[in-house]
This record gives sequence, C-alpha cells and structure tokens, in this order.
Amino acid sequence: MGPGDLSAALAPLPRESDPRLLVGRETFDDAGVFRLSDDLALVQTVDFFAPIVDDPYRFGRVAAANALSDVYAMGGIPLTAMNIVGFPERTLPLAVLTAILRGGQDAVHEAGARIVGGHTVTDEELKYGLSVTGQVHPDRILSNANAQPGDRVILTKPIGTGILATAGKHGALAPVHEEALYRSMATLNALASRTAVDLGARCATDVTGFGLLGHLLHVTRASGVRVTLQLDAIPLLPGAREALAAGFTTGGAGRNAQWVDAELDWNDSGEDWRALLTDPQTSGGLLVSLAPDRVAPYLAKVPGSVVIGHVSGWERGPRIVLA
Repeated sequence: MGPGDLSAALAPLPRESDPRLLVGRETFDDAGVFRLSDDLALVQTVDFFAPIVDDPYRFGRVAAANALSDVYAMGGIPLTAMNIVGFPERTLPLAVLTAILRGGQDAVHEAGARIVGGHTVTDEELKYGLSVTGQVHPDRILSNANAQPGDRVILTKPIGTGILATAGKHGALAPVHEEALYRSMATLNALASRTAVDLGARCATDVTGFGLLGHLLHVTRASGVRVTLQLDAIPLLPGAREALAAGFTTGGAGRNAQWVDAELDWNDSGEDWRALLTDPQTSGGLLVSLAPDRVAPYLAKVPGSVVIGHVSGWERGPRIVLA
C-alpha cells in the first residue's frame, strides 16, 4: 500500500501506551522495539511480497534480505525468522517452493540468525517473506526520530530497483544490469548498520517501498528537521536511467510522489528524478544521519556508501529540498 493510504488506515486506531514499547508505529520506523531489560530490547518486523526476479532461489534470498533489513535499520542484530508463504500449489511444482525457502534460509544464515518455522497458505499468486525478531541495546537504537541539524545524510546502496525489476519482467533488461540488480538486492545491510551504531549514529532508515523520498520524509517528520539532497550525488543502479527512458515505471512511484508533494521542494529536478526518487525499492540501502566528524570513517568502512545531503533545522515550509 502507498504511504498515504496506510497513514489514513492507521489514523483512527488508538496509539499504544506502554513504557516498555520504545518504538511503535507513530514514527513510521522500520520495526517495533520492545524493552525486556535495561540492556536488552526485542526488534520485530514482518515483510513479504510477490516475486521481483524470475529465479526462485534468488527471489527467496532477496525477500529475506529485504525483511532482515528492517532489523538492521533499527541498529539491531537478527536472531530468528519465520517463513511466510502464499503458494499456488496447483500451478507451480513444490521444487519452486523448496528453492525459495533455500534462498531465504541462506540469507538468514548469512545474517547469523536461524529459521524457526513459519506459516503457509494456498494463494493464486506466489508470495514470500519473513517475520524477523532481533535484539538491540535500548541505548543504541537507530530511529527515524533522531536526525540532528548539521548531520550528513548517507545512502549505502544505489536506487532504481523498481524500475529495473519492471524492465526485467518485460524481458527488456540486459543481463549485466539484471545481475547488478540482484547483487544489490541480495546484499545484507549488516555492515552498514553495525558501522552506524559503532560510530554513534542514532538515526537511520532503510529505503524500500515508499522510495527514497518517502522514507526520508518519515525521518524529517519524526525528527522535526529539513533535509537538502544533492541530486548529482545520488547513486543509481546501472541501467536505471535507460530503463526509465524506455518507459518502465511503477504504479507505486506515482502514489509515493503524490504523498511527498506537499512537503517537498522539487526545484527544477525534472520528471526523471521525480520517478527515480519515488521509485519503490526492494532491499535498498540504509539512509544514515551522521555527525560530520563521523562521515569519513563511515565511508571508509562501508563500500558504496555516499553522502547525498545534509540536515538543517525546520520551522515551516518544505521538509525536503532538492538541490
């Protein structure tokens, strides 16, 4: 669902009130955090979707990496995961399901966690994902709500997965671009998360279905700040511009753009950037808000990470400015 519809659906529900609930749904963070003791809290999330690549093993691995990313975005360490499966058993052989589950299990094991069960239903459309539980120290949580004026905004993976996946579904993606897309989506955000926590960061989110701008808007709202993005610094996956020029876009991008419009100054960024920055991502990178003196060590330790903007104070007007 788009962020606007989801916000509207949640708005009538009463907010949770429990001192042990350290992060709930109010800030639109990537996962919930529940305190168990002074030095231990649980991180909980769930994510599943229809295939974004054709190969079942690769689909399983990407879907698992995407779900695990929510724990990493909170600064947590994954512990256990449970499979969630919708499977069209009348039209697909069970070997497809086995390959998907193997891909998911391999990603979970790479994260140092374990699959402990799951749930399946028959469905007309194949779907797969995970419910993941992790742990985090209550004083080392990464949250949408902690960006500070003066911070630099770092992106750890290039964007463009939705556009490229759409091109791939139409057989219009070059093999080299398809491989780059898969490698990016299958890469865990473990190093990006651990380095942020080690360097004292307190604010991060991952870039997934709401696009880069949608997730960044959550950060600016929760933190009460403005972010200025440098368009020429934002990395794109190989082939993303070519796929966009060929007409491959996603319906989700339109919903994401409509949601951020009222709080964003597009300047003269153009329609291409509008499509790229609102493109729904699968297993995207982390957006990390970090003090300037910690930026160089972060970039040195996390391959592919780049500074794409900076944080300033906000009182009124657009929360995100494109420069």
